[in-house]
Amino acid sequence: MKKQNLFIDLLDLIYPNLCLVCGENLLKSEQHLCLNCLHNIPKTNYHLLTDNPVEKRFWGKVPIYRATAFFFFQKGSPFQKLLHSLKYKGNKEIGFVLGKYAGADLLDSLDFASVDLIIPVPLHPKKYKIRGYNQSEWIGKGLSEILKVPQNTTALCRIYENVTQTKKSVFERYENTEGIFELSDREVLIGKHILLVDDVLTTGSTVEACIRTLIGTENIKVSVFTLGVA
Repeated sequence: MKKQNLFIDLLDLIYPNLCLVCGENLLKSEQHLCLNCLHNIPKTNYHLLTDNPVEKRFWGKVPIYRATAFFFFQKGSPFQKLLHSLKYKGNKEIGFVLGKYAGADLLDSLDFASVDLIIPVPLHPKKYKIRGYNQSEWIGKGLSEILKVPQNTTALCRIYENVTQTKKSVFERYENTEGIFELSDREVLIGKHILLVDDVLTTGSTVEACIRTLIGTENIKVSVFTLGVA
């Protein structure tokens, strides 16, 4: 055991485990970000506020029950590194860790604590093959562990890979995402309160397309969770 600990300490010296936000060395009890940066995450706390700004983004577009985001996402901020590492650097575990932290907050809301099923926004199989994982699914895994509800990754499927949304108008974004999702198993969703999970809410068009696909299900209600909101 002592030899193993010495080996681990040696690896830490050669390949230090650094906080993804501030770059400082992590303690052995810390994962991906230090306690100081965790404390300083710019949380929205929108899960405690009905008719919050995230929910208002969906008003008049698609019916939702509740919506929230864990923290404010701002380009150039230190916390952008977390999502960049999750989405583009293969660091899928950060989604799981942040999902657990966010899940602990959601337990303070009766609305979010009452969800029956977690569904991550699916990737197109081609993109999944390239990236090797779905970052939203890893966020969902963390939420699932804390909220004690299952995650379903097969009922909602992405059948078309839409082109980038950059520089598109609101209507063009709607057209760009129309019909890109379908349900492979509607029965498992009947009568359920669904928590739809994504990494960052920007235009919201992809999430809206998911909701339009889901809401045809009998007695379903859909809430939305994202790690960040732009």
